[in-house]
Parts: sequence; structure tokens; C-alpha cells
Amino acid sequence: MAELRGKTILILSPQAWGKMFLSKHHYAIELAKRGNRIYFLNPPEQQGANSAKSISIDPIQNYSNLLLIQHSLFFPYFLKFKWLSIFHFLMYFQVKRLLKVVGKIDIVWSFDLGNLYPLSYFPKNARKVFQPVDEPLNEAAIAAADGADIIFSITHEILNKYHHKSAPKHFIHHGVSDEFLQHPVAYVANHPIRIGFSGNLLRPDIDRKIFIQIINDNPDCIFECWGSYNLQQTNIGGGGDIDSIDFVTKLKSFKNVKLHGAVASEKLAKELRSVDVFLICYDVEKDQSKGTNYHKVMEYLSTGRVIVSNNITTYRSDPHLVQMIAERKDNATLPDLFSKVVSHVKDYNSIELMLARRSFASENSYSKQIDRLEEFILELN
Repeated sequence: MAELRGKTILILSPQAWGKMFLSKHHYAIELAKRGNRIYFLNPPEQQGANSAKSISIDPIQNYSNLLLIQHSLFFPYFLKFKWLSIFHFLMYFQVKRLLKVVGKIDIVWSFDLGNLYPLSYFPKNARKVFQPVDEPLNEAAIAAADGADIIFSITHEILNKYHHKSAPKHFIHHGVSDEFLQHPVAYVANHPIRIGFSGNLLRPDIDRKIFIQIINDNPDCIFECWGSYNLQQTNIGGGGDIDSIDFVTKLKSFKNVKLHGAVASEKLAKELRSVDVFLICYDVEKDQSKGTNYHKVMEYLSTGRVIVSNNITTYRSDPHLVQMIAERKDNATLPDLFSKVVSHVKDYNSIELMLARRSFASENSYSKQIDRLEEFILELN
């Protein structure tokens, strides 16, 4: 296979296209920039059986070579949870319907941990790339790698769970998109100090108790939160359960908390530069990545600003990149670490440390990540 240019690539994503971007969205954009024709397959509609004609393909506004596939199943989605073998039997025909509309595919690039679309259903002459970026928590997530020609992931812990698969396996860090690297590193401390958090506020794995404690303990800081805080805003999941609603209601009650909602990637890249300190606060026991790596870390590092976080295994060997607590399963010491950093924010945001963080992010741009992935894929020939 020649270099990753001029190819037709189908991306299988468990999260729909929307305002909030994750790895699969960014990879789609970067691959499209290289002249590839990218089909981004949204998860199927789950309202039940629909017309056999319910497949649409439309250009994604503002992006060349990038098309969005939306589709409804001709059978009930709940079969996946009751009779998986029947679901997969019927999904075989759904995939054939999709391929008939899309046409010839050179690469199937799967982020599908739910194993909705077994890779064996796609043409044998298409290269199959499997890229789990979340922790595989069940048998379906492991089986999703069956038929893959190569496996990439953002943690060694995830790769280890696929040790018995014959496909070559490679660690590849989370990437960062170009808009986060366009602005120079410059810093003037805010008064009051501004704290940044980006991500879906409906996620149940946020350590809500510690998050609220940190806000309570720091009334002189302004907490800027970007990300969905109601179901209408999110394209990447999250709950409408009572605990999530109570958490968002509590956040709204604080005078020093600003909820900006979900914003476009370009706007987020610009606005993250207005803060002094970034906060990451997840419960590792509930966390979908088990505290191994987070996409947002690379975006934060691109600003150069200091990050205060729960324990993240991938960054434990780089203490200058992320200020994190040592404990894995208990965030009780996170408020103290946060206070320490805020009290010495100018030291933690020295130009030397900021440039080191920015340099690390620059070395992991999506463009450079795809260069690395391309080398591994070409080695398969």
C-alpha cells in the first residue's frame, strides 16, 4: 500500500459527529487534509427498525474530502443486548448496504470498541486498522480487534489486553490538532486566577465530590468549564441521571464557575489560553480510561500552562508535564496539590516549563502522529 494519500477510508466511530471532538474526529480531519476521501460513520439510530433506504451521505461543512454517513438499522438495536449472534447476523447485511452506497474502500479505520461492525464483514483487500482509545471493559471490546491487520492505542495497558491477537501492536500518544498549536506560548497571570476544565460535564466518572470541594476551597479562583452540561449539547455520550443533573445544578450555583457549554474546536483552542491552571479530576475506578491517558492533556499542554490532575499512568515518568497525585484510587490529596500549585502559579508557569510542555504537544500533533502510523502501516506490506 502506498502512503496514506488519495485513499478511501471508512472510519467506524462509537461517537457521532458534533461540536465536541475526540480522537476519531481529529483523525478524520487530518486524514482528509492529506487528500484522502473520508467517510465518517455515525453510530446507527437506535429508535428501532427503519426503512431499508435510511442511509444518507452528506459533506461535512467546512471540511474538504470529509463525508458523514448517517444510517438507521432495518432491525431493532436492542437485539445487540439480548441476542448478539442474531444482531451480528443482521449487521452483516447492514454493512453490505453501507458498502454498496460508499463503494470501494482502501482502509477501514475502527475506533469501535462495541464491536458493532465486525471487521471480517469488510472486504478482504481493505486494510483494517483497529485503534482503541478507551479501556476495553468487556468481551465485545476484545473481540472488536478480530480481523485487524494492525492495532494502535494510547496506553500500554490497553495494548496488553490484546496481547493474544496476532496483529502488530503499537503505542501512539494522543494527538493534538493544528488549531491548538497556532498560538505562541505567552503568559501573563490573571487576577483572579482562572482555572480551566474542558470535557463532558455529564460524565459519571468525574470525581464530583472532589471537584466541588476544590471549587468551595478556592472562592477567589474563577473556574471556566467548556463542554456539554445538558443532553442537547452532547454528541459524545453522558447521562441525564439525577446525579449528573444535581452536579450541574451545583456548578451553576457557584458565582465563581462559568459554564461555556460545548464549543467548536477552533474556539476552544483560543479560549483555553485565557486560563492559568488546568484541572483534571476523574474517579479512576469509574473512569472509562481507568486513569491511563486523556485526550485533553495534549490540548492543555499545547498552551504551556500547568496541569493539576488525578493520577495518569502514561504521564507518571514526566513530572514536569503534569502535576498529579501519587494515589491511584483516591483523590483525597488532590485539593492540597491544587492549592499548592495555585499558590505558586508563576513558578509552575515559568517560561522554561511552559516551552517544555508546548514542545511535547507539538511533537504529538495529529499530522506527526499520522506520519508515525503511516510508517507502521506501510511495514505491513
